[in-house]
Amino acid sequence: MATAEQLKALIKSHFEADQERFTTLAMQVAAHEARQGHDSLARDIRSLVDRAGTPSPKIIPFRRDLDDLILASDPQGHLSDLIVVEEARRRVERVLREYRQQEKLHKHGLRHRRKLLLTGPPGTGKTLTASLLAAELHLPLYTVLMDKLVTKFMGETSAKLRQVFDAIKEHQGVYLFDEFDAIGAERGLDNDVGEIRRVLNAFLQFIERDESDSLIVAATNNVKLLDQALFRRFDDVLRYALPTEGEIRRLIANHVGGAIGNRPAVSRLVKAAAGLSHAEIAQACDDAVKEAILADQPAVTPPLLLAMLDQRRAAYETRGGG
Repeated sequence: MATAEQLKALIKSHFEADQERFTTLAMQVAAHEARQGHDSLARDIRSLVDRAGTPSPKIIPFRRDLDDLILASDPQGHLSDLIVVEEARRRVERVLREYRQQEKLHKHGLRHRRKLLLTGPPGTGKTLTASLLAAELHLPLYTVLMDKLVTKFMGETSAKLRQVFDAIKEHQGVYLFDEFDAIGAERGLDNDVGEIRRVLNAFLQFIERDESDSLIVAATNNVKLLDQALFRRFDDVLRYALPTEGEIRRLIANHVGGAIGNRPAVSRLVKAAAGLSHAEIAQACDDAVKEAILADQPAVTPPLLLAMLDQRRAAYETRGGG
């Protein structure tokens, strides 16, 4: 049977709701039983663990004073959901590989990538990247609410920023600073004010000193606004762009099924989607699927998807003109 220490550790992990630790210990017990010749019991334990599936990330509640600053979520999905240029995808895969093999790097005095800056137009996959990193690594996603972080009161923003970095150290996860230019704008800009300069200086100090186990992801639509001193504080900078023709085809296939991608009309769909972001194309596909369901159609037709893409383009052009 399992050792006394294993049993105590199992019970402790159960009452602490540490499912990942509980699963690891259960597999250790199975291995112990197999070494004792109890093959049937070992198989039963492994079967129970397999049926339980991958443990969900453990989201630890923040202190009440952080509830308005950080939004916690349990992300789902797989890296295959990320349709971006190959270079960006390779870099995301490298982050995952280094994280999963960080001990091997640490033995050689090296640190794995864990501070990322994502740049590119809206809707091109930056926020999705942070979510999928968390899902792939079985970590919670913590989104820093920039509109709550930045205030008009002198010194208050820097104090809140310190609280956020304290949380980054205390609670392991993927921390997303979306619309990062709200605090990362270049210090020499004409419209800059003293408070924002102090906030940026504080962020530079906090991120440089940070040695936590969390991943920090900053995303911006306006890379040209960022202070140049920021770039060397990040381990990697990933650049995103509007989807290519190949990416548009894959987006459509993923959202409405591969059959429509084999039709001659696909070139018209790609042309209609040109200039739209990944998110806008995905939303148009979802709209077409819903219309087909409500109309009792067996599948999404090219004319229906074209209509939804045209609606998205019209909204985009209105937004651009406004």
